[in-house]
Amino acid sequence: MRPRILITPRSLTQDPSPDLAPLEKAGYELVYAPAGKTPSEGELLELVPGCVGWLAGAEAISERVLRSAPEMKAISRNGTGVDNVPVDVAQQLGIKVLRAEAANARGVAELAICLALASLRHLPALHLTLKRGHWKLIRGREIRDRRFGLVGCGAVGRMVAQMALGLGAQVIAFDPYSDGSFLPGEKFRWEQLDAVLGSAEILSLHCPPPSSGQRVIDRDALIQIKPGCCLINTARGSLVDEGAIVEALDSGKLSTYATDVFPTEPPDPGSLLLRHERVIVSPHIGAFTEESVQRATRKAVENLLGALA
Repeated sequence: MRPRILITPRSLTQDPSPDLAPLEKAGYELVYAPAGKTPSEGELLELVPGCVGWLAGAEAISERVLRSAPEMKAISRNGTGVDNVPVDVAQQLGIKVLRAEAANARGVAELAICLALASLRHLPALHLTLKRGHWKLIRGREIRDRRFGLVGCGAVGRMVAQMALGLGAQVIAFDPYSDGSFLPGEKFRWEQLDAVLGSAEILSLHCPPPSSGQRVIDRDALIQIKPGCCLINTARGSLVDEGAIVEALDSGKLSTYATDVFPTEPPDPGSLLLRHERVIVSPHIGAFTEESVQRATRKAVENLLGALA
């Protein structure tokens, strides 16, 4: 019987990729999660026993799931974040946790810019209004010379910075591990978090959730934010307090909230946030481009083969 590798990213279960062929060539049997959906804990508990490797997506991996896979040697994420993996438990069990560094950065960065422009021009609201037969104008704002704030300036944040600068924006960035050598243009500068929150007209999140579990954007942070700010989140749903976001939208403190991510995916259809007229949403598609999927898959496969060797 061939050793088994579990495949769970939605992009790969929905449409199996030829980039997985090196795994089969190396003698592994591929086991797929249900097609095109994020697997539940129950589904994972059925799938992981007997697997020696795991090419994982954005699904949450619980301690219970890890402990049900005694033969597991390595988990290779097709992205950068590992906050959905109990890394300390994996280390105790001798399971390597690997990341596809920066492989999907461009796809996520382009979506962040797309959401920023859609927010400034109220594009989704205008689209729906016109589709319903109403000719209604909403005055928008141009991105040129707007202060574009970044919370987190790693691989994705840096690409967003360069794209925003290319569109004429002023970019201010905060990162607790800031690299002063990254200075992509005269309109870019590093700032402390309070300064970014207080002056950004567009605020885009590109950081992992704090280990403390505290929200980066909570009621206290929203008090600091410049009135009329557009908030963009292509990082993690757990970075924001959704109740506080709704309050800020209703009060006008936030102009829009555009998000590709949610604390629970898929989100509750009855969520006040999901139904709010000034919330722009997409179903976690930041890395779901042909190019990003290919880069991330190839890197994740390479990492997995290396670890299992």
